[in-house]
Amino acid sequence: MLNRIKLICFLFLCCLSIGNIPLHGQTNVVQPIGSDAGPVIFLGNSITYAGQYVAMTESLLLMAQDQSKSQFINLGLPSETVSGLSEPNHANGKFPRPCLFDRLDTLLDKVKPRLVFVCYGMNDGIYLPFDSSRFEAYQAGIMRLHDRLQHAGVKRIIWLTPPVHDDPKLRLQGYNQVLDSYASWLQTKAAKEQWEVVDLHFPMKAYLEEQLKLDSTFKLASDGIHPETLGHWLMAKTIIAHLLPGTALAPTWEQELKSLPKLQKIYPLVLKRQTIMKDAWLTHIGHKRPGMVKGRPIAEAQRIYQQLQLEIAALCSDLN
Repeated sequence: MLNRIKLICFLFLCCLSIGNIPLHGQTNVVQPIGSDAGPVIFLGNSITYAGQYVAMTESLLLMAQDQSKSQFINLGLPSETVSGLSEPNHANGKFPRPCLFDRLDTLLDKVKPRLVFVCYGMNDGIYLPFDSSRFEAYQAGIMRLHDRLQHAGVKRIIWLTPPVHDDPKLRLQGYNQVLDSYASWLQTKAAKEQWEVVDLHFPMKAYLEEQLKLDSTFKLASDGIHPETLGHWLMAKTIIAHLLPGTALAPTWEQELKSLPKLQKIYPLVLKRQTIMKDAWLTHIGHKRPGMVKGRPIAEAQRIYQQLQLEIAALCSDLN
């Protein structure tokens, strides 16, 4: 199992190579870049901000490549959209949904990412039935984001379709049908433009459908929106499967931890430092979403990051 994960990481780092490689060509021959891929950021809404799938992904890579200097930075922001839309009474009228483009320029200027994962769509239909004007706003937001990232010099973008939505009453026959359309469009657009895309939506939907056949009360998210641990693991597994098709990973996160005891120690440290860094960066960059945790000053957060990195590196070194 450990050797398989080491292979995952080596190929993952190879895929991150950015030396004169076209932006999205998945079939290009890519040269290894060693241990420094530069900033790797995740953009998204509250599902990304929750951070479990981001930390799971990074933890598995660190299990195999403890010398990697690539900082994984979670920059998800709860309630956010790329469409710029908001319900009239969002958050009981306290504030409209923030839009990524309110903070994007500052984010790109301060972080200067070289690889960006993008996961939007869940909030972009604002939990209403399908409407062509809302759909067009989502499409326009995605295309605007692509152009802006490319203009900023981002060398690789990996688009993630939105996770499944499980309506408390209508289950998959409710708002999830809107997300079906959004996810299908993103996949079609990616194929046409040769963008790189990882489909989270339909595998999660298929998993939920299978579980509902066994237990009609089964849920991946108690509120229908925010996945719990199993849902985040399905997301992380799908990302890894994209990077190395055919990789065998455990059905649940608990089983994965059990199969790799060192992961039980590494994952909490990775999640802790990602949590510290995401709040620090969100505060440093600025945003329009009230009620967020005030992060530490970036310099202080970076010092803590390095301290945790030493602990993680010590654990990783024991694997070799």
